[in-house]
Amino acid sequence: MTTALVTGGSGFIGSNLCERLLAEGKRVVAIDDLSSGRIGNLVEARGYGKQFTFYNVDVRADGLPTIFERHQPEVVHHLAARPEAESLSDPATDASVAVMGLLNVLECAAAVGTAKVVYASTASVYGETRKLPSREIAIPSSKPLSPGGVARRLAEDYLRYYQRYRALDYTLLVLANVYGPRQESLGGRAVVRAFADRMLAGEQPSVYGDGNQTRDYVFIDDAVHAFALAAERGSGRAVNIGTGVETSVVGVYRMLAALTGYRGEPALGPPAKGEPRRSVLDNELAERELGWKPWTHLEDGLAETVAGLRGV
Repeated sequence: MTTALVTGGSGFIGSNLCERLLAEGKRVVAIDDLSSGRIGNLVEARGYGKQFTFYNVDVRADGLPTIFERHQPEVVHHLAARPEAESLSDPATDASVAVMGLLNVLECAAAVGTAKVVYASTASVYGETRKLPSREIAIPSSKPLSPGGVARRLAEDYLRYYQRYRALDYTLLVLANVYGPRQESLGGRAVVRAFADRMLAGEQPSVYGDGNQTRDYVFIDDAVHAFALAAERGSGRAVNIGTGVETSVVGVYRMLAALTGYRGEPALGPPAKGEPRRSVLDNELAERELGWKPWTHLEDGLAETVAGLRGV
């Protein structure tokens, strides 16, 4: 039975990935320090019994090698990270987790002969790009707008080093704005969850800026499918995981208002710092390298998200 290790395993994406891997018959080891993840996200995973193991451990911890030695994972999905919005207020901690945490994971993986690391990056590595949709070829010359984006842009250099000199393969997934059931609002930065929560409670949501800023929204099931494919494909590549569809914040607001029956207008706040005006990812390479395409339309994904919040 193949063993997969998932860092950040109790988070939004990580916990969904654990369930996907377990359903495929893999043995899964999840690691999370629970600083932003939730143990309640692992209820379904724990139902798999001895097939699933969880450790409440920071990826920077000295005890990480022992876990790797005990379980000998063939594949590591590295999702452990601080919420990116926090990088603005605490860039040192963000860099410590993003860089030193990654190095600790790579050292442990190389030491036990792990075949591959699948790394979760974000669209923040692009910053403001002149050409949209953003293509992977632009990453080396990009100018991220946040410390989190800067730290994550460094990741591929380390991954490339370990591939060349330590025989540790990798695929880096550049994730668009992932949304869906189980997502946290992250202080209002995760607009789908933040809007839906307030609308369902009959409270006025806030829009930061004029609402015309755009993002690429990819549903959680589609994102998780990309990780599953990347375990065996996309060797040595950075690959965008997005829909290629640019949607404004106000557009998402209107869709959610229709789904929840909310009739009010949003409160307008100051623009958020460290975020680009427009963001949308080209996914041609994902289809070619991974055989991946998004299959969930935004309207359908938002409807499923609202249904989950309602407990339907």
